[in-house]
Amino acid sequence: MLKRIRGVTDKEVEAEFNDILAASEATKQVKHPWRNLLKRQYRPQLILAVLLPFFQQITGINVVMFYAPVLFKTIGFGDNASLGSALITGIINMLATLVSVYGAEGLCSLKAEFNFFIGWKFGVSGNVTELPKWYAILVVLFICCYVAAFAWSWGPLGWLVPSEIFPLEIRSAGQTVVVTVNMLMTFLIAQLFLNMLCHMKFGLFIFFSFFVAVMTVFIYYFLPETKNIPIEEMQHVWRQHWFWKRFIPDERPQV
Repeated sequence: MLKRIRGVTDKEVEAEFNDILAASEATKQVKHPWRNLLKRQYRPQLILAVLLPFFQQITGINVVMFYAPVLFKTIGFGDNASLGSALITGIINMLATLVSVYGAEGLCSLKAEFNFFIGWKFGVSGNVTELPKWYAILVVLFICCYVAAFAWSWGPLGWLVPSEIFPLEIRSAGQTVVVTVNMLMTFLIAQLFLNMLCHMKFGLFIFFSFFVAVMTVFIYYFLPETKNIPIEEMQHVWRQHWFWKRFIPDERPQV
């Protein structure tokens, strides 16, 4: 697999393969991954383990995926058309996810813009249950673009990035935190959405748009690049980061 990823010969990946084997053996000796996760030197990973899934869900993607028929029926589509539109968004989500396998890029700002435009369109239309046909189709188009942008970016990356930032000695505990926060936020948003929609109306999409913008800024400044960096070397990346380096102890040669 290393040979396929790196595009080099067996001999050239042998050193990296041996490092992975050594790290894997070392993780078997770890007795308390949860206790290790709370150490100061792993504070960056712990914070990101909480905030990455939080931001992934607060973008509002599961509102669209769970309640698509409700949303489409609200803007004037009939029952069959609402289900058909929901099917379209699901297909777009699947196809865009397949595209992301070959080149996922951070399109967080696009998600914020589409969320904003959806809310704005609802807001300026007044009575959203009586939208003109062309207007309703435009809203559906924005929703489809939003779903595609999510599937290209933080759909897969919300799971991929956490798997790359944890050193092996805390990976099991760190991934548990990621999954727990993700499922908890999914549950809360699913339970609160209808009440929020009744009270905030079109402002709900502005709400989601705001958090996507916050996420974009946070990721830009606080998430280090993990591409093409072996897991065993990620601690060096944290040590060089402008903010997180304060939590990582210096490597000093043994005298």
